[in-house]
Amino acid sequence: MFSTNEKPSARRVLVSGASIAGLTTAYWLTRHGFEVTVVEVAPRLRPGGHAIDVRGPALAVAERMGLDAVLRERGTNLTGIAVVDPAGREVFRSTEGTLTGGQLDSSDIEIMRDDLCEVLYGAVRDEAEFLFGDTITSLTQDDTGVDVTFATAAPRRFDVVVGADGVGSGVRRLAFGPDERFLHVMGENLVAVFSMPNFLGLERWQILCQQEEPAIGALVMGLRKDVPARAYVGFDTEDRVEYDPRNVAGQKRVVAERLAAGGWVIPEIVRHMMDAPDFHLYRLTQVRVDRWSRGRVVLAGDAGYAVSLGTGQATSVAMVGAYVLAGELAAHRDDPAAGAAAYEDELREYVTRNQDVAVEQESMRRSVLVGEDDAGGGLPDFGTLTLPFSLKDYGQRVPTA
Repeated sequence: MFSTNEKPSARRVLVSGASIAGLTTAYWLTRHGFEVTVVEVAPRLRPGGHAIDVRGPALAVAERMGLDAVLRERGTNLTGIAVVDPAGREVFRSTEGTLTGGQLDSSDIEIMRDDLCEVLYGAVRDEAEFLFGDTITSLTQDDTGVDVTFATAAPRRFDVVVGADGVGSGVRRLAFGPDERFLHVMGENLVAVFSMPNFLGLERWQILCQQEEPAIGALVMGLRKDVPARAYVGFDTEDRVEYDPRNVAGQKRVVAERLAAGGWVIPEIVRHMMDAPDFHLYRLTQVRVDRWSRGRVVLAGDAGYAVSLGTGQATSVAMVGAYVLAGELAAHRDDPAAGAAAYEDELREYVTRNQDVAVEQESMRRSVLVGEDDAGGGLPDFGTLTLPFSLKDYGQRVPTA
């Protein structure tokens, strides 16, 4: 890595989405001397979300950002998991691994999604412009730039637009086409994640309850007894479950109906779910796009290549992708199309391999209950699924004031 005081030719980049891929992309673009604006539809960083993992090459990205120590400090640092049956009887216990983080002796970092976003935002907020509570309404590009209109802000022109706005990317719809061309649902499995009172008194511990008939489950993760716990509830179904992604109250009703037959403390969890302000509902979905760029509009993270939750690699793929995208745009500063093409050439095989592994793991998941396997208890070992990737050194150019 290197720094200079040389001011590069000005390049204005708009990043849509202030989550992991967007914030990481913004960080590296600013380090390469770009003028970065981030637009986020939410009024602030989105709260809540599931536990995520920084693994393998993403650890190297975090180290190059100088954030690895703070991420470890803010990590979940769980000590184990218990599995109970619908009557609340413990049937399995492990202090060697957890359902969300895998093996505890790994050097990887498990951290809550909102905690990671806070760290990333703290690293870039003084270097980039942020437009919270706004969204892109149109993109019109020519050979020299992209004209962007917003729901609230005045129209602007940018050299490059990065869509890092998740599985339901608005940038992708505007520049690439309708969602149905790119979304691949991995079975009818829905998972809701939300905060609730830590009424089980958990400290660095998880408890999981699974039921085979109906196929539902609940996982509660408590990091400290004096702070809210994070709950996951989900179900498998053979029929298509329809819901309005904009109607959170309706989504909660759908989940509550499916969990009505739940044992253990699932009824109490559902009651807390109805009041949760940070409710998120996920359908296990991959995004597969034939090309990640259309002219000066390029996709990053879940917007272009969502992996899914099953392998513990989605966050790592997003962070690696963001690093490579910013680096290649910097390496091809006067030719964004060439930079986008180089980004895809560098990353496509790594992304496709991760997505293929996720499909295999989802097939296996449907045939194994945690606690059934005497050797490993059915707990994942995400380390065995972590694929290598060699990071280029793109350098850093820090512009003068």
